[in-house]
Amino acid sequence: MTTPKPKTSQTMKPATAAKKLGIYLAATPAEFRAGVVSRDELNAMQAEPPQWLVDLRRNGPHPRQVVAARLGVSVTGLGRAGISEALTTEQIDALREEDPEWLRRERATQAEVRKEAQRVKDAEAKAASVKAAREAGKAAHKSGRK
Repeated sequence: MTTPKPKTSQTMKPATAAKKLGIYLAATPAEFRAGVVSRDELNAMQAEPPQWLVDLRRNGPHPRQVVAARLGVSVTGLGRAGISEALTTEQIDALREEDPEWLRRERATQAEVRKEAQRVKDAEAKAASVKAAREAGKAAHKSGRK
């Protein structure tokens, strides 16, 4: 008979934890970057963020995904605009104020992408409901024959 193994806590690399927290890894404290983060530690940071995490989320620098979301564009759009580094909240706000042509263009592109994604989703839902109705009709037809 085998004895059950004690349950070990799941751990992750700092880069994975930073991504889950939505923060820029290079801006985190050295002790965060140097160790591993357990699932319990990550959950605790999400529930009650330490001050450094609160400050980092508020002021940045922010990872590209966060920068893109705050500007209302895609990460690819940031790349097309030549923005490859992390930006602070102040820099993001300055870009919003400036509202350069590339930002307006990328926002329009993003809006079209979302519109198309919604159209596809709606078409798939309609196709699924038509298929379900067709299947129900076939089942009713078969039961009526017997």
